[in-house]
Amino acid sequence: MTTRTRRNRLFAAGLVAASVSLALTGCSSTSESSGAPNASATVNEVKADPKLAALVPDDVKAAGKLMVGADASYAPDEFKDDSGKVIGLDVDLANAIAAKLGLKAEVQDSGFTAIIPGIQSNKFQLGMSSFTDNKEREQIVDMVTYFNSGSAVAVKKGNPEKIDPKDLCGKKVAVQTGTTQADEIKDTRDPDCAKAGKPGIQNGGDKFDLQTDVTNAVVSGRDQAMMADSQVVDYAVKQSGGQLEKVGETYGVAPYGVALAKGSKLAPAVQGAVQSLIDDGTYKQILTKWGVEAGAIDKSVINGAN
Repeated sequence: MTTRTRRNRLFAAGLVAASVSLALTGCSSTSESSGAPNASATVNEVKADPKLAALVPDDVKAAGKLMVGADASYAPDEFKDDSGKVIGLDVDLANAIAAKLGLKAEVQDSGFTAIIPGIQSNKFQLGMSSFTDNKEREQIVDMVTYFNSGSAVAVKKGNPEKIDPKDLCGKKVAVQTGTTQADEIKDTRDPDCAKAGKPGIQNGGDKFDLQTDVTNAVVSGRDQAMMADSQVVDYAVKQSGGQLEKVGETYGVAPYGVALAKGSKLAPAVQGAVQSLIDDGTYKQILTKWGVEAGAIDKSVINGAN
């Protein structure tokens, strides 16, 4: 199953208007102490590390690039700017990883649930789309950790329906298909409601393929709340023009991972590149650019699910 703590995605650039057709894009971090995103901020040029480049398999080295799958509906992690270009935290990190390895990154927009199959078929070498590193996912791909994220709940500003994020029984809740939050409803929230003698979340959660549609469902009043990765919720609130607010605290913090084919010889090179970016300060610059520095890690590992 391709769950994501995902990466659920939120607002694209720009403030949102109060209409159902909002341009929203939006997988969670402990970003309460992070600053505001600044997509125009510059990051130091990344130069190739010969020792890390030497770890790159010959076929990838010959191609000169890394094909990277990302679902560009999940700001600030991966989303499209006004020109349609895919930008965000994961895109900048993918470019920096590739540069460390003497390669170029080619980031392709893909449906979230199609990314891991794309890795397995060698369409992509990497999946960078706010994938939570969990034990289930590690059975089918290898994950190189690079960020910490949790889950959070958002509602309309002022919480007019008095939504309790710890008790969503009987409520209408929007989530993105294939995400950790969607699984949370099925595996945890609804069973807990049943044990308490309460109705479950309506429809088992209203599921949407795009995080933009999840967010729109709350802004339009179709749903009472949404669940997504915490930095996605934080970004959505910042970009909503006062239409949304986060309720409760970030919970269930876990690492994000770069997804690679199971047993890929590229994994040690990618892990080494991430660690090098952490050590030389580039990583912090990128996280600060996107306002998610509270999710920083200091050590990258292969398959670090907790």
